[in-house]
Amino acid sequence: MRIATYQDENGVRSGVIRDGSIFPFVDDVDVLHVIENGLVDVAKTGTPISAVRLLAPLRPPSVRDFVAFEEHVEGVRRSIDGSAGVPEAWYDAPTFYFTNPHAIYGPGDDIPFPAASVARDFELEVAAIAGPGRTIFGYTVFNDFSARDLQGREMKVNLGPAKGKDFASSLGPWIVTADELDPYKIDGFLDLWCAAEVNGVEVGRDLLSNMGWTFETMLDYAARDSVVKPGDVLGSGTVGNGGCLAELWGRNGTRNPPPLTDGDEVTLTVQGIGSLTNRVTSGHPTEPLAPVRRRDPASARAERR
Repeated sequence: MRIATYQDENGVRSGVIRDGSIFPFVDDVDVLHVIENGLVDVAKTGTPISAVRLLAPLRPPSVRDFVAFEEHVEGVRRSIDGSAGVPEAWYDAPTFYFTNPHAIYGPGDDIPFPAASVARDFELEVAAIAGPGRTIFGYTVFNDFSARDLQGREMKVNLGPAKGKDFASSLGPWIVTADELDPYKIDGFLDLWCAAEVNGVEVGRDLLSNMGWTFETMLDYAARDSVVKPGDVLGSGTVGNGGCLAELWGRNGTRNPPPLTDGDEVTLTVQGIGSLTNRVTSGHPTEPLAPVRRRDPASARAERR
């Protein structure tokens, strides 16, 4: 089953996609309500998908983005900080970071990168949507947009990423329920082809089954000593073999293909789910920060006497 959120003349609604049309849920319940409480009835009359504007399929309570592909880790580390190989700690547990659930974009939306960034990148991922009781409700395509120059600076502090990531992520075009993708599973991994295009030219392709951990393991780890709520998003991390530009920069030793620029269109396609397209733009320029106050060690010692 495919579940989408969309806008038509009646406003923002959610529903089920069948035979090229979308049938809204009764009582105008949203996708998060369905994830938390189960499926509800849909209207008997649908609207062609071509007549509505698809939005991000849900507004998640939180977004955890994992890093589950060895090949990606190896390539991006070389690009960001010049390191080689995969750190041994990566093999201990499925590492993730939290990104911004308030900066979620949907199909066809323009993505406002930080105006100062000149190393703009996409990340080809699949997101699992958590259901009740440590289950997976479904999956969607996930683009974790990245300002690599900002990311590289802040990661030198051994904390983050932060402003290199939190400006935008996109989800879509809809959620495919987990039962529909079960036939693609091999040894617990979803064996789906994933591809990335920039302005219609393919730059990366990989199998989702090359992940180091299953989504179920990632969900269990996320919930360990913590809380995962229905609707929370768990990103797979970027697939290998060109799932982002930074990986290719690390392997090629040069920024080829070039960073994204205003007007570039990025399309991510995942077998069994669909395609998600966004256009790159620049956000509003920001004012310089107030300068940092540096600690004077001599003064600090004098104050303690």
